[in-house]
Amino acid sequence: MFNQTAVRVRAGTKTDRGGNTIPDWSNPNRLTVSGLNIQPNAQSEKVDEQRDATITGYRVQSAEGTAPDIKASDRIEWNGQTFEVEGEVASWPDLFTDATHHIEFAMVRATG
Repeated sequence: MFNQTAVRVRAGTKTDRGGNTIPDWSNPNRLTVSGLNIQPNAQSEKVDEQRDATITGYRVQSAEGTAPDIKASDRIEWNGQTFEVEGEVASWPDLFTDATHHIEFAMVRATG
């Protein structure tokens, strides 16, 4: 059930002209994460005068006893496509200890 692998992509940082620290996607940090269960979560289409947009979403769960380093600001490369983490990453506690049982998050990709 937890036999899928994805790549977590995290932006570096740089300083803009105003002295603010901002994300820098030109040289991101990549981490291969295995032991995942990735399942379809949502699909929708939005049609208007400007474009036809398709949004595809997946629910991702890590294997028991794992807590991969994934944040809401990350991107996920999986199945030849790049997704954005949608919302916060939920850390589920183990019932009998203070350790993390697993994490869950949603990822989405918009096209069109």
